[in-house]
Amino acid sequence: MAVNYFKKIGARRLLIMIMGNVFLGMGISIFKLSGLGNDPFSGMVMALANILGFSYASFLLVINGGLFIFELAAGRRLIGIGTLVNAFLLGYIVTLFNGLWPLLFPVPDTMLRRVVTVLVGVIVTSFGVSLYQTPNAGVAPYDNISLITAKSRPLIPYFWHRIATDAVCAVICFLAGGIIGLGTLVSAFGLGPIVHFFNVHVAGRLVKDC
Repeated sequence: MAVNYFKKIGARRLLIMIMGNVFLGMGISIFKLSGLGNDPFSGMVMALANILGFSYASFLLVINGGLFIFELAAGRRLIGIGTLVNAFLLGYIVTLFNGLWPLLFPVPDTMLRRVVTVLVGVIVTSFGVSLYQTPNAGVAPYDNISLITAKSRPLIPYFWHRIATDAVCAVICFLAGGIIGLGTLVSAFGLGPIVHFFNVHVAGRLVKDC
């Protein structure tokens, strides 16, 4: 069964999905470098990990493990190898880049540099999301929550389901002492059009002939 599954996905789609998670991890770490807030879910995990004494990667494993169980129960059709890569490897990819950036670049010390860093994070994260989602190799546990709730409440547009989950994460992040700032707002509301651009002009073309 596993062999047939991987044959169906194909090596090219698998590679595109993996590279998407690498760029996504890179983008999350760039947002963190800016000091102006991360996407609501990552910000929540970082804040809770900090106050509970866990590393980000370890605590993300715990959170994603719980969400994965929920996903198994309610949204199994959306689970794939991409789900597992995102759930169990993304935290370590982020941690790798968190350690790499200070060796390559100075920490942004002015508001202008921090804003520019956020903008770079937006582009890199959007590119990563596009690459990881377009191959249809599985949905990340957190992303699946809003898809599941949207399916159970179809009269409410998906946008509001996603806003609701992001809002809960943002509130928890704030209460846990995390940073809510420009990066948080842009991540919650501004990635969609850029992800769509990459879907059409890059990721869609890469998987077109797969």
